Amino acid sequence: MKKTLSLILASSIGLMSLFGCAVPSGTGAAAGQGANAQAAEGSEGAKGSGEVLVMATNAEFPPYEFYDGNTIVGIDAEIAQAIAEDMGMTLKIEDMAFDSVIASVQTGKADIGVAGLTVTEDRLQNVNFSDSYADSSQMIIVAEGSEVDEPDDLEGRTIGVQLGTTGDIYAEDIEDATIERYNKGMEAIQALSQGKIDAVIIDREPAKVFVSQNTGIRMLDEEFTVEEYAIAVAKDNEELLTKINKSIASLKSSGKLQEIVDKYITAE
Repeated sequence: MKKTLSLILASSIGLMSLFGCAVPSGTGAAAGQGANAQAAEGSEGAKGSGEVLVMATNAEFPPYEFYDGNTIVGIDAEIAQAIAEDMGMTLKIEDMAFDSVIASVQTGKADIGVAGLTVTEDRLQNVNFSDSYADSSQMIIVAEGSEVDEPDDLEGRTIGVQLGTTGDIYAEDIEDATIERYNKGMEAIQALSQGKIDAVIIDREPAKVFVSQNTGIRMLDEEFTVEEYAIAVAKDNEELLTKINKSIASLKSSGKLQEIVDKYITAE
């Protein structure tokens, strides 16, 4: 029943990244300050040659992307900012529904998609992905006292997921399960707390945040899937993909990438 992404990742290693569309100078903002803004007219296309790099995300995914006041912050926001700076560009963040991120990159409304994205076969049909910049796993959250203690116990249960996520995709493999889809992960957690569903499947780090902030729920020890995050880029934007991979390699070798992760995730 339990299905991981390892086979998918093995076949798609080296790919991973999200969104494409460069905006002329003066229309963007620094990381986290362009939230909800629309890409300006007169775009120079998805080649990363303009001064503004447009990032599509869903800012409901702490600690990778979330709001601090009116500003989008988090691991993904800071990594994207570092990549933009390395390429001599200014980052502009667009907040949208998670299931719109890939489409925004594919259609050129954004240059990259950075939203805790895992490489899947379906997504690879629409965009390319950068090299991986982080690893993660899908975890199961249940109510305290629940009889669900491992993934196999999910059979026949009602499970909450965030629409369009890998948790959504792989929950379909659970025998006789009923899948309830929510636009935001927090909405699924609220449904669990209210006894409307039996479990929530969501990425590890957001799962930790939700459990720490809500009483009466717990996260199972066993992983549901193991996966890696990457950046989505349009299929015809090989130049930008190459630049992003070069920046990711530089951030890893310099220790800057790990520094960003450590800022938000405390070692256990």
